[in-house]
Amino acid sequence: MSMIDSPLTDALERFLDVDVARAQLVTANLANIDTPGYRTRDLNFHAELERATAQAQQSNARGATLQYGSYTPAVHTVRGLMERPDGNNVSLERETLLLADTQMKFNLGVALLKDQFHLVAEAISSGGSSS
Repeated sequence: MSMIDSPLTDALERFLDVDVARAQLVTANLANIDTPGYRTRDLNFHAELERATAQAQQSNARGATLQYGSYTPAVHTVRGLMERPDGNNVSLERETLLLADTQMKFNLGVALLKDQFHLVAEAISSGGSSS
């Protein structure tokens, strides 16, 4: 294990993978807001984070490395939303709220990852000398 590969950086990688997948779904929903018959799609963030983590752990147990882009989320159609006469059920308010939520989560994940890299950079710059 290198200094950069740690359980925390691996967990943050999974967190960001799931968050990006959700952001892509939200933007697809928004892009199809005027498409007749389009149904809103989403994922369960917590369940997908657990699934992505389990998938990574299985890959590690087999000695394989999980390749970038190998995570595919389980997407479902959102039920219970108000449907317009054209059959479309995308809600601008719901999607913009989810987009703001995913952006805040992404910013948090990136900030935590930057902190981890900062710690590695400090360790390198100290040259292993003890104070």
